Amino acid sequence: MDYAEQIQALADLTRLRLLSLLTQAKEICVCELVDALVLPQYAVSRHLHVLEQAGFLEARKTGRWVYYRIAPGLKPYQRTLLRAVTELRDESLLFQADEDRASRRLSLRREGVCCVGLVARIGAALAPAGGKS
Repeated sequence: MDYAEQIQALADLTRLRLLSLLTQAKEICVCELVDALVLPQYAVSRHLHVLEQAGFLEARKTGRWVYYRIAPGLKPYQRTLLRAVTELRDESLLFQADEDRASRRLSLRREGVCCVGLVARIGAALAPAGGKS
């Protein structure tokens, strides 16, 4: 993938939101990202695939869970682009809301691992702080 295609991969709000979250965590499971962004799994997976193809992300599959993280071997220009994405975090209420939901969702992990199937706990964790949803 050439430079223009890599930069073009960043020209999508959902992908910027994903990168914003992934720059803050070691790695995040797809289902945790789905809950944080409140988007369908197929859409999140499609955007993650584009970012992986562009060289920004790396995936690791464990059983039925797929974890994504920022690729460790980024080139200097790619790291610069990611730093620009992190600057958006302070200016976007959407990014901040994603971060709040991700924090609540990640708090459900068991021994640092994503756990699926806890619908009642997940719903409670994703409810807005302060009680009512």
